[in-house]
Order: sequence, then C-alpha cells, then structure tokens
Amino acid sequence: MTEIDAKTVMKLREMTGAPMMDCKAALKECGGDFDKSKDWLRKKGKQIADKAAGREVKEGKMFSYVHHNGKLAVLVEIVCETDFVARNEAFNAFGKGVCFTVAASNPKFIGRDQVDAAAVEKEREIVLEQTKQAMAGKPQTVIDKAIDGRMEKFFAEKCLNEMLYVDPAGGAEAKTVELTRAELVGKIGENIQIRRFVRFELGG
Repeated sequence: MTEIDAKTVMKLREMTGAPMMDCKAALKECGGDFDKSKDWLRKKGKQIADKAAGREVKEGKMFSYVHHNGKLAVLVEIVCETDFVARNEAFNAFGKGVCFTVAASNPKFIGRDQVDAAAVEKEREIVLEQTKQAMAGKPQTVIDKAIDGRMEKFFAEKCLNEMLYVDPAGGAEAKTVELTRAELVGKIGENIQIRRFVRFELGG
C-alpha cells in the first residue's frame, strides 16, 4: 500500500478544499495519484450533495455585486441549513462567485427545470430543422447526436447551474456552478441551494 505523508495530504487539501481525512482517504484509495484523488473527492462530494438535497433550508444569505462602472448589479439568494454555515468563509466565497457568474454570463434560469417546456420544444424543432439541412445525407444517429449537442448548448447558455463558475479566488480549473455547489456541499455537509437571482443593467 502507498504510504501517504502529511505534506501530500495537505497539498491535496489546498488544491481541493476537502477535509483532511477525506484527502487522506482519497490518496490511499488512488495510490497517491492527485488527478484520480481529485475525481474521487468530486464523486464523494456529489454523493453527499445528493443525500443532502432533500433536507430543509431555512438559513442563508443575500449576496450582491455592483460592477465598477455602476451600470450593472446582481442580487443572489443562497440558502443553507444553519446560520453557522451562512457565516462560513467557503459559503461566502461561493456566493460571491455566483454573483460574478450572473454578472458575466447573464443567465435566465437557475436550472433546466425552470425553463418553459414550450420554449424547449420550440428550440428543439428549430435545431432539428437546422441540423437536418446542415447534415443532409448523414445517418440519423449522427443527426440525433448533433441535435442533442446543440440542445445541451442551449441549456448551457441559459441556465446558471450549467455555466462556468467565475471563481473569485481566480482558480484555474474550469467547473460549472452546479459542480462547484455540489463540491461545497460535500465539504460542508449541509444542503446548499441557489434559490433565486436578479441581474440589473442600466436601461435594461
């Protein structure tokens, strides 16, 4: 079995923000491989997030951001289970990052479940027609795959959860807002949800 020293555990903790014991377990499980350990921690975080999803959220915080030119502002409500977590540094950093993401990407919805079914159906019809014309003569399986890809892009451009998270700490790893939220739940152990947001633009 690979021996894992404290410095290696600390390095993984600094990279992921996960608890020390989880980092140690991940490194042992993955033979000291950092990339595999990060994936292991990510899966563990998602499992915890899925289990926590049904728990009641009565606490939380409002986060705000005003762009330096004073012409753009964002307000976001993020909820959690306890007031203790609402004061947590990582929770607050996440709230700030969500504000930055909303300001930068201008989402219309939090997740796919909020997108009007009729709008989705209309978009699929348009994409279907465009794809059939552009890929005439191609096998149907190839066309279907292209349609699915374009619909994924449609959701990614409209849903906050599927947009790339703007990390206020300047992290280099590209992650979606939802993945960042799930990892935070995995670290903290509480249900954390983005409840609503609003983006104001001067003259908008």
